[in-house]
Amino acid sequence: MPTPDGQFVWLDLMTGDADAAAAFYGAVAGWTAHALPAPNEAYRIISADGVGVGGIVTLSRADRDAGARDGWLGYIWAHDVDAMAARVTDAGGIIYRAAADIPEVGRFAVAGDPQGAPFALFRAKDPSSPAPPPAGSTSGRIGWHELHASDLDPAFAFYAGLFGWTRADAVDMGPMGLYQMFAAGHGPVGGMMRRADAAQPPGWLHYINVADIDAAIGRVTKAGGTVVSGPNAVTGGSRIAQCLDVQGTVFAMVTPASA
Repeated sequence: MPTPDGQFVWLDLMTGDADAAAAFYGAVAGWTAHALPAPNEAYRIISADGVGVGGIVTLSRADRDAGARDGWLGYIWAHDVDAMAARVTDAGGIIYRAAADIPEVGRFAVAGDPQGAPFALFRAKDPSSPAPPPAGSTSGRIGWHELHASDLDPAFAFYAGLFGWTRADAVDMGPMGLYQMFAAGHGPVGGMMRRADAAQPPGWLHYINVADIDAAIGRVTKAGGTVVSGPNAVTGGSRIAQCLDVQGTVFAMVTPASA
């Protein structure tokens, strides 16, 4: 069946050294990476047990001069990228990179919500092609998507209007406000909250499933990364940690309650 709009289907890591990043995440998450043929050899496809989860690209000086920064970018399926990009701007969002084709792959655009959090729109060349199967608790897959917004309610309204996301459970975090989980299709796939540090720009944080969060934290430090927070238990029984990779890019890990 075709992939419905609003599903996260891919992640890109933009970084200063794709080879170093591939080695780090290979050690931490068990990902394998392979470079595309020339002239696209700067891009590495990353896979978990043979299932593609994303890519790693080395940013050039020209990319940085144009404003690109290290970080993860989540791709959300849109059956009509151009029409969805127009809806983004109509709803007060930003298009950072206009819709364009990726030869033999599909069509994409890079966008930002009204508060500036970046994300991408994507449709495969064959729109009937299925997306990777749901992550569930499978190790190495991306199991949770979390938006750190400057203002929660308008952020939720923006994405709900675009993709039909619906409210799931919510957790009162006291002074930090509400943690609002959202569903895209059958069940919750992520959450939204007001950012804890007003100095940090709004953005998405994507969680890698790991079988044992304590062991994964050990792999992070051994590979040269840094643990920023965790391990912490969260509602529902999952355990999470937020970290910096070997090049200082933030990422997160989760051991789902069902793992």
